Amino acid sequence: MSDASLEQPIVTEDNHLKRTLGPVSLIMLGIGSIIGAGIFVIAGTAAAEHAGPAVLVSFIIAGLGCLFAGLCYAEFASMIPESGSAYTYAYATMGRFMAWFIGWNMVLEYLVSSSTVAVGWSGYFVSFLQNLGYKFPAEFANAPVAGTGFHDLHLTGAFLNLPAVLLILFLTVFLVVGVSESARFNALMVMIKTSIVILVIIFGLPYVHASNLHPFIPPNEGSFGKFGITGILAASGMIFFAYIGFEAVSVAAQEAKNPRRDLPIGILGSLAICTLLYIGMAIVLTGVTNWRTLDVPNPVSFALGKIAALQWIVMPINIGAMVGLASVVFVGLYGQSRIFYSMARDGFLPPVFSAVHKRFRTPHRGTIITGIGAILFAAVLPLDILADLVSIGTLLAFVAVCGGILILRRTAPKARRPFRTPFAWFVAPAGIVTCGLMMFSLADGTWVRLVLWTAIGLLIYFVYGIWHAAPSKWKVLNEP
Repeated sequence: MSDASLEQPIVTEDNHLKRTLGPVSLIMLGIGSIIGAGIFVIAGTAAAEHAGPAVLVSFIIAGLGCLFAGLCYAEFASMIPESGSAYTYAYATMGRFMAWFIGWNMVLEYLVSSSTVAVGWSGYFVSFLQNLGYKFPAEFANAPVAGTGFHDLHLTGAFLNLPAVLLILFLTVFLVVGVSESARFNALMVMIKTSIVILVIIFGLPYVHASNLHPFIPPNEGSFGKFGITGILAASGMIFFAYIGFEAVSVAAQEAKNPRRDLPIGILGSLAICTLLYIGMAIVLTGVTNWRTLDVPNPVSFALGKIAALQWIVMPINIGAMVGLASVVFVGLYGQSRIFYSMARDGFLPPVFSAVHKRFRTPHRGTIITGIGAILFAAVLPLDILADLVSIGTLLAFVAVCGGILILRRTAPKARRPFRTPFAWFVAPAGIVTCGLMMFSLADGTWVRLVLWTAIGLLIYFVYGIWHAAPSKWKVLNEP
């Protein structure tokens, strides 16, 4: 390894990002990433296949895991106001190898989830067109391959998922133009879908019947995850997908006006608002109809559509779902481009990912490359192979952040902490245990895919990253 590779990355005015985001924009960014496929799609499957009405408890368990991790994220974000989220925090506390390991797995959380959610959006979009009387060609609305795993991949006869491709292309252009314009666009999408969620709760609650919520915890059917207590745990691992995204706020550190103050507000504020909305939605979803019927692509509009007096709300729900899914794709692309930006500045990736446009002040080349990668995934790959990887990759990052807080309390006890995680020696271990339980509730095949993904990442690290990355630059953490 050459001496030059150990030098700190040079940060010039040309590759600084523009600080334009305040606390409200950061909260909107968090909500924009959180409310999406989890509540509009996955909640129905989790109730019908795993937990029944007790999916409400699954939401609370997943929310607690995110709360513990969120408190640790908030402390890190106030101490290290840099783009990169868990990757940067691992870099500060556990060195280069763990930083790469976490950063590589965060690709699953942002880029791959953007692709999977874009495909989910495509399904809603095609259904929306059908309601208007237009049938979209199936060969341009599906992936050319399908299968539940590597062993049964097969051709479908389709060419590509064109709506998903066009959505990602459109959002990539927005992200290149500038973060201010992107933030306003995201805020509009957040307002639309949050309004729909609130409408569902307000108009759906009067139609909740206690009979639909009984038994609250259906008895186990003889296997792990099929109802009972294990079903609640299995559903929590699935429901966790509904919370993915709140830490995207920390990715925006270098574009926040006052990151040490505003990042904790954005993280905890968006998480609190979404948890309350999720609990309300879970009560309505399982209380207005038989939860056994909710394993459908559009469980929310399906459930309320059975109520004659609420037929008018079905179309707004579908529109809200499309907007919600689009905003999740938007924040995923945003987060991935900023993580690549940080990794490139630290030398783990080529400089092309940290190049900043002179006019727009955005990492335009990295954003374009991220968009191309997401388009390829969304156009040709099946969701079943990628979806669970999103959850396990994110849970792994959460475990690393919680562990990093404990390490810093020992190695840098006098460091300046504008936000301190309360009861850190309880909160951080609780986050590790809760997220760990959700990880182990996921299917065995997910772990196999995680190992394969990690092997690819290690190959890239030892071929390029280890020879170019600088040692951690965060020695100032020991200063009071």
